[in-house]
Amino acid sequence: YSSLKTFLDTLDVQYGTKGNRVFYLSTQPSFFTTIVKKLHENKLIYPIEEGSEKFSRVIIEKPFGHDLNSAHLLQNELMNYLKEEQLYRIDHYLGKETVQNLLVFRFGNSIFENLWNNRYIDHVQITVAEDIGIGTRGKLWEESGLIRDILQNHMMQLLSLVAMEPPTSLNAESIRDEKVKVLESIRPFDESTFETNAVRGQYGDGFINGAQVIGYRQEANVSPNSNVETFAALKLSIDNWRWYGVPFYIRGGKRLPKRTTEIAITFKDPPRVLFGKELVKEASNVLAIRIQPNEGISLKMNCKVPGPSIPIQPVKMDFKYGSYFGMMPPEAYERLIIDCIAGDSTLFARQDEVFNSWRILTPLLDYWSENTPQDFPNYQSGYWGPKGADAMIEADHRKWRLL
Repeated sequence: YSSLKTFLDTLDVQYGTKGNRVFYLSTQPSFFTTIVKKLHENKLIYPIEEGSEKFSRVIIEKPFGHDLNSAHLLQNELMNYLKEEQLYRIDHYLGKETVQNLLVFRFGNSIFENLWNNRYIDHVQITVAEDIGIGTRGKLWEESGLIRDILQNHMMQLLSLVAMEPPTSLNAESIRDEKVKVLESIRPFDESTFETNAVRGQYGDGFINGAQVIGYRQEANVSPNSNVETFAALKLSIDNWRWYGVPFYIRGGKRLPKRTTEIAITFKDPPRVLFGKELVKEASNVLAIRIQPNEGISLKMNCKVPGPSIPIQPVKMDFKYGSYFGMMPPEAYERLIIDCIAGDSTLFARQDEVFNSWRILTPLLDYWSENTPQDFPNYQSGYWGPKGADAMIEADHRKWRLL
């Protein structure tokens, strides 16, 4: 660390950077406190001085803790050496153009925001699917699992952006205040919902894009009897005025048929007084927000098929960033690192966002750890997860979207 300080001091003179520094900790969370402590001891990070433009900031990657207690412990340890304003918890999903566009799409278009409530929306689905396995991350995955790796951070951030109230301004604190209110309103899991509103899975062997792949328990550095989940599907309820009665179904998994991330808003069906017979079964209007790949937004609506009769068929309006603007959106990490350098924390998770996310999920994780699954592996690679995920949503007379 002393040699690093000497090197950075040299760069300060060479480039006139005035001691401004950003440290990116792409390490296991167990090393965060040690590294930050050493940086502090060697005066590589320093207190915020009022009126000074000089800054030192630290970026850390997920997971931000292992559960609610460990998240509090990590926060307390890090705050011994820096302030919350100096800590940037990066989530690359928030750097994606479509995610950033959610605020503009909702609050810059009255046509949608006026419909964005339980009067018009039937349910919301959020899917984060990956066709890859865990690769070389066996040891790390054995300590985390799908909920800690993807759902607690990426998916809860997406949910809060979809469900938040309009902020008073576009500054970081106003936006994050509204996101926290959503997380605080999510109904926690308890004994009555552990089994009915949550499904876990683990992939076995199978085929992805025609190539045979091994199961999770055969991956390197994974226990042959592992009960760690590689798939999770949850039904969440937001107990506030806007969303009461609208279920949010979220699912994520490894070794699914394709790599895709999507937010789908399904609107309530119109009264079938006029077109009851003509409307097909899958006629609900759906607003689909594609986050990856091919970032964009589509809207499914019903139209009359040309001809003398009145058959009705769903059609789609589709917007793609790449084709409309003539360029692909920048890499998510590029935007986030630039924001950190500029001191803009809007797209980074605040401590109370992290705590509230863990508050929702820790009881479920505790329940799962105490109740060993008897059917793992319970879905074949190349399929959309275990049958229990379908049963969960079909119990509400709904279905997962075909992606």
